[in-house]
Amino acid sequence: MDILEKESYIYFLFEHKSYPDKGIAFQLLKYMVEIWEAKTNKEEVKELPIILPLVLYHGRENWRISTNLGAMLKGDEELSQDLKVFVPNFEYLLYDVSVFSDEEIKGKAQLRILLTLFRDIFTKETEELHQAIRKSILYLNELEDKQTGIEYLETMIKYVFSVRNHLTKTDMNQIIRVIERTYPEGSDVAMTIANILREEGREEGREEGLKEGKEAGAVAALSEIAIQQLIEKFGKVPEDIKDGILKSDTVSLKLLLANIFRYESIDDVRKYI
Repeated sequence: MDILEKESYIYFLFEHKSYPDKGIAFQLLKYMVEIWEAKTNKEEVKELPIILPLVLYHGRENWRISTNLGAMLKGDEELSQDLKVFVPNFEYLLYDVSVFSDEEIKGKAQLRILLTLFRDIFTKETEELHQAIRKSILYLNELEDKQTGIEYLETMIKYVFSVRNHLTKTDMNQIIRVIERTYPEGSDVAMTIANILREEGREEGREEGLKEGKEAGAVAALSEIAIQQLIEKFGKVPEDIKDGILKSDTVSLKLLLANIFRYESIDDVRKYI
C-alpha cells in the first residue's frame, strides 16, 4: 500500500483476549519489538515495517482499560511536548466483538463463524449459545469445499466443548441434531460426538458397577466373618440369624462384630440384624 506516496507495507498484529488485561499494551509492545528485531537481525532490512496493533476482545466484562500506553505511565499527561518525544507511546485498536450484532458481523463464512462464536461463547446463556452454533453451522453451507467445511466444523466443536466444558449431554445431543439437520456433510463429526457420549456413559456405568461390586464384596466378606465368629463363640447359629446377617448392610455388620465379645447368648445378635 502507499503511505506518504511511497510503496510500503504494514504489519497487522492481532491479539485476542477473553478477559480485560491491564498489561496488554506491554504485551503488544513486546511483540512489536520482537518483529522489528527479527527484521533487523534475520532479514537485515534497512527500514522497519509499520505495525498496527489490534486487540480482538470477546469477554464477559466491559473493556475499561485505556488503549493508550501513555495513560499507564505516571505523569505522562503533565509532560511537555519537548519531553514526550523521549517517552515511548502508542495506541492499539480495540474491537469488542461481544457488542456486535448479527448484522455487524460481515465478511466471508469463516470470519462470521469466528466472530459469532467469539461473541457468544462467554456472554450468552446455553440456549443462546445453541443459536450461535446453529448460525455458524449454517454459514458452513456457503463454503464450496466441503472438506474445508468439515475441518472448520471439527475445530468449531472442539473450541466450544473446550471453553464451555460444563455443557451437559443434553446440550451435546442438541448440537448433534443441529449438525445432522443443517450440515449433513458433518455427519461423521456428529457421530464422533455421539460415540464420545456413549463411551462416557459406558465409563460411568463401569465405574458405578465397580463401585457397587466392591461394596457388595465388602458386605459379603463381613457377613462371612460375622457368621464364623458366632459359630466359634456359640457353636451353632440359627438359619434366621444367618439370613439376617447376609441381608445386613455394612454399618450393621460392623456394629455386630464390634460387640461380638459382649454377647451372652445368640439371641443378643438379633438386635443388630
